[in-house]
Amino acid sequence: MVGALVHEWIAPLGGSENVLAGLSRLYPTAHLHCLWNDAPDRFLPETVNESWLARTPLRRHKLAALPLMPLVWRHRRAPARYSWILTSSHLFAHHVQFPHCTRDTPKLSYVHSPARYLWTPEFDPRGSHPLARAAAAALKPLDAFRAQESSAVAANSSFVRARIRRYWGRDAEVIHPPVGVHRIASVGDWSSLLTEQESAALAALPADFVLGASRLVPYKRLDKVIETGRLLQLPVVIAGMGPLAQQLMAAGRSAGVPVHLTGRISDALLFALYQRCRLFVFPAVEDFGIMPVEAMAAGAPVLANILGGAAETVVHGVTGGLADFDDEDSLRAGIAAALTSGASAARQRAMDFGEDIFQQRMGAWVSRHTGEAPPLLTAAAGPGAQR
Repeated sequence: MVGALVHEWIAPLGGSENVLAGLSRLYPTAHLHCLWNDAPDRFLPETVNESWLARTPLRRHKLAALPLMPLVWRHRRAPARYSWILTSSHLFAHHVQFPHCTRDTPKLSYVHSPARYLWTPEFDPRGSHPLARAAAAALKPLDAFRAQESSAVAANSSFVRARIRRYWGRDAEVIHPPVGVHRIASVGDWSSLLTEQESAALAALPADFVLGASRLVPYKRLDKVIETGRLLQLPVVIAGMGPLAQQLMAAGRSAGVPVHLTGRISDALLFALYQRCRLFVFPAVEDFGIMPVEAMAAGAPVLANILGGAAETVVHGVTGGLADFDDEDSLRAGIAAALTSGASAARQRAMDFGEDIFQQRMGAWVSRHTGEAPPLLTAAAGPGAQR
């Protein structure tokens, strides 16, 4: 018998997809189940089992598909009888049920967050959509009920663990997601690996700058990166794509701060920016927050929100600073703490969130709750089902 790895949907990029990739390397013979797969080159096609939603236009309209998702997860077909099920859930994947699996089949749930659409719409603007609000009244009780089926629950941060306790009445073990910190720290100067075009783009940026990076959308709060630049009297570089580009440029003009938008960039150029910036600023309230850990791996001081998962990774005054971005005194104190932190301490702290640590903790957790022997671990755990 084999195990099943269950994930909401597979996107080309994303923190939860990085977790799924790590799980597939840890359990390379497990079958992958998802609603649909939008990254067909990321995992071997023969290992991925899509739902019938993948054959409909609803795969492009998540909010429209939302009311159907719990039903789809309850009636999943399986090509084998599974000895255990491990879900990677940020919506309803933990509702999954397979034929031939009984109540005695261990179902473990790794939770990125209870569905933000339903439980914390203040952290996800999609939750304010009329369709999401209409669905929430019926889906929240069902979601909390299905959460009781899991044999054990793990959370990607203490921040999410508290949310699981509040909304589901379950406790969870905290297992932080894997971040590619060893790759980042292994290159002393990422600018030496850039293409000619990327080198020219880097040379065109200011020599000293404050850095922000994310999708250019409201809840990422990138205006606070500009505010930080204003307080430091430094130009701001923002990496990413999104609908707020013009608004951010206008905010920079109003604040008297030069703002440089790079658009979508490669990993190598992002890592080079981490290495060159005076300060990496992360104002968003995130469930975990991969980028602050990446920035620390590159030796950058990080200024992060005092709320959210980044407050668990950034050590105030040691690897960066924490601040309430809505309080200028707190923001100034956070900046001061970040700028007195050390690059070596930041790199050392980042190693606590490498894939090797994730594999060790996840393997031990699954073994403890399934009775199966822990998987054999290697530095990269082999390619598994991932390309």
